[in-house]
Amino acid sequence: MITQAAFELRLLMRNGEQLLLTLIIPVALLLGVTLVPAIPLSTPPGAERVPEALGGVLAVAIIASAFTSLAISVGFDRRSGALLMLATTPLSRNGILGARALATMGMVAIQMILLVITAMALGWRPGTTAIALPLVALLGTAAFAAIGFALGGAVRAEATLAFANAIFLALVAVGGTTFPATSLPGPLAGLVSLLPSSGLADLLRWSTGAVGAGGSSLALDAAVVVLWGLAGALVAARTFRWR
Repeated sequence: MITQAAFELRLLMRNGEQLLLTLIIPVALLLGVTLVPAIPLSTPPGAERVPEALGGVLAVAIIASAFTSLAISVGFDRRSGALLMLATTPLSRNGILGARALATMGMVAIQMILLVITAMALGWRPGTTAIALPLVALLGTAAFAAIGFALGGAVRAEATLAFANAIFLALVAVGGTTFPATSLPGPLAGLVSLLPSSGLADLLRWSTGAVGAGGSSLALDAAVVVLWGLAGALVAARTFRWR
């Protein structure tokens, strides 16, 4: 499974469209949110913008890899028959999906390293809460990968492409990622706070040391992410098709 995961990761790194989605866009977003004062954040005036921007963009990066990219690749591999062909090899079907999940985790690790280096170049310095970053990223990756498998394993490839990209753009715009759910109008803020994107971003903002992040809502944020991940896994287990 490790060998297959390494092969899957190499394929991801050679795909220009995937690199645009998973590496270039998150870095550009981090630079834009940090350096353009006109972009509103919940950070108080005079406080450092980088921690909040980094937390939100890390969430965007994880969603891009673990949900959008994964769902699309699974959908098109189902259509081409590549996924079914892999299922005829000695590697079990669970092993094939596990290898793809491991490759996704590897891509997320690369994203995190690149974004953290960029943030440090912008002046960010990790605090004590940064020790939780890998664990939070792993939780978010697992949850969104489960949702990605549920979508990519049940819907036609073309529909998966449309749905995955539309959902990604919606979560970036109003999903509590780039901007916290608390910055949205009252009723919308309450609904968005129940999305896994918002919960993950809040946990990441706390991990990066953003001013005002965390508090009593952290347990709720973690519960939201876990519950969405479990729901995605259950749906995938029931509806995933190999062709």
